[in-house]
Amino acid sequence: MKQHKSILRLACLSLLFLALGPISASAKCTDRPGPGVDWSRCHKTHRILANENLAGGRFERADLTATDLMGANLEGAVLTEANITRTRLRRANLRGATLAKAQGGHADFEEADMAGAILVKAELPRANMARANLANADLSKSGLGRAVLAGANLRGANLSKAILARVDFTSANLNGADLSGAFLLLARLAGVDLSETTGLVQEQLNLACGNDDTKLPPGLSKPASWPCPTDE
Repeated sequence: MKQHKSILRLACLSLLFLALGPISASAKCTDRPGPGVDWSRCHKTHRILANENLAGGRFERADLTATDLMGANLEGAVLTEANITRTRLRRANLRGATLAKAQGGHADFEEADMAGAILVKAELPRANMARANLANADLSKSGLGRAVLAGANLRGANLSKAILARVDFTSANLNGADLSGAFLLLARLAGVDLSETTGLVQEQLNLACGNDDTKLPPGLSKPASWPCPTDE
């Protein structure tokens, strides 16, 4: 009889731990915003977090869809595989942040400071990065189709093997940027100075859209197809 009671007690304790386990594991999602907050895998959609200090925070695989992070401090934050679709990050501090494999269609990074950020394999189609600071950022193998990078600082950025189809580079600074293997189909390069980029080859230029004011590295020439038709 005593043995049966012990077994029953152990079974009850096991059920209690199982019940409490998920609550304990998800408690971080209820933490208030602040430096170093850990919202990994948490759902934080449509939130107002403008100007919050989230420096060093962890947001791996978090869902931040349509959340307002305008002006937020996310320096050194980790957003690996986070969903930032339509998320507002305008003028946010993302220096040294990790956004590898992040999903962010239509995300707004206008005037954000992303110097040294890691965006390897990030998918950011139609993202707005106008006038963003992406100096020395790693955007290798990223998907930026139709993104706006007009006026962006891409000095020393790694854009190797990135999908840059129809990206608007108007007035962007690409000095020292690595364009090795980047896909530049109909990328808008009119008036852009490419003379100090690396890795650029003629086949890439033949797909892009520049004009007589586009400056090229030595050994490359402007395609006869330039400028592209206005309907492109």
